[in-house]
Amino acid sequence: MKPLTHSCSVARGHVSYPHAGLRVALSFLSALLFLCSAACQQGEPVANFDQLAAQAAAARDQDRLDQAIALYKKALALRPEWADGWFSLGTIEYDGNQFEAAARDFERLVPLAPTDGTSRAMLGLCEFELGNDPAALKDLREGRALGVANDPQLQEVVVYHEGILLLRAGQFKLAQSTFGTLCKMGVADDQAMQGMGLAVLRIAPVDASSLGLPGSDVLKRVGNAACLTSKKKFAEANEEYTKLLQDQPGLSKLNYAYGLFLVASNDVPRAVEEFKIEIERNPKDTSARLEIAAALYKVDSSAALPYAQQAVELNPAQPFAHYLLGLLLLDTNDYAKAIPQLEIAAKAFPKEKKLFFALGSAYARAGRREDAEKARATFERLSREPESETSTSY
Repeated sequence: MKPLTHSCSVARGHVSYPHAGLRVALSFLSALLFLCSAACQQGEPVANFDQLAAQAAAARDQDRLDQAIALYKKALALRPEWADGWFSLGTIEYDGNQFEAAARDFERLVPLAPTDGTSRAMLGLCEFELGNDPAALKDLREGRALGVANDPQLQEVVVYHEGILLLRAGQFKLAQSTFGTLCKMGVADDQAMQGMGLAVLRIAPVDASSLGLPGSDVLKRVGNAACLTSKKKFAEANEEYTKLLQDQPGLSKLNYAYGLFLVASNDVPRAVEEFKIEIERNPKDTSARLEIAAALYKVDSSAALPYAQQAVELNPAQPFAHYLLGLLLLDTNDYAKAIPQLEIAAKAFPKEKKLFFALGSAYARAGRREDAEKARATFERLSREPESETSTSY
């Protein structure tokens, strides 16, 4: 499996990597983006523009990049709707670490190519380097949803940075899923494995250095075990987790991570025992309680209920805890108590269709027909919208 072609550290607040490796790929991609229609060209000094565009492309291909930038700017002054020009200019400036200028270029490009995922992803990469995490995460995810150009190196970089941003935002389950995507793409370098290790241990990058971890090697080993799990290589993952538990018996969240593996491999009883060990080690742990409640939901909801209730008591600001508690109360026919829990969750997860289906059922059982109809109408509307990965995680 080939490594990512950047040298970033997931524990740092800022992630940097050499961009020269992307230049050939992005220059090739720019040649594919002929997005401006003939209607955009009417009434313009075509000969002058064509000459500038050709000179800019030649300078770019010959690595005369300062000259290429100047020529692209002159051509774009004549034809500001030239999408391919904005893309080429943006990628040159991005490769030269001129992130503010590159971000402005891609901001100009995105409205001209609203369905082009590569352009939006490149904007997200620029925003990442500028420290604008919320915008970067939004644009990287939207870019991937639209579809990033079929260039493996660029796709790997986009997925990796999305994973880092999810870690920073504390969205660990989504981060784990994102790094799992990277594993399935064949990426297993140190940075990717450290990122996966942080995700499965539920550790934010900013906290990694202050938690007394034995070293990055442990993170990489945990990440590798989780990576094997994402690829359904359960025997190999189990072997690695077993060795880790022997080598690092007191490591915080390691039993939790092993429990996640056991859930993935459909060994719920053993998973519950591992989560209980984590709770014994850390009595205020909410994530292990929620994992037990989620694992037992629909299997033994009565047994799951106390764990969800404890999670809500320990962290009432956790929307997912209210969501899961509401589902368990509904499943045990205590719909009167389920309703306020689901209503709290609905405010946090307004696009989670299954939540509104459950809320509609609870309202109906309580005889609140009008509220039930509204909730079900929301469920039907959300069902017609494109599927999207939600942040109902913990």
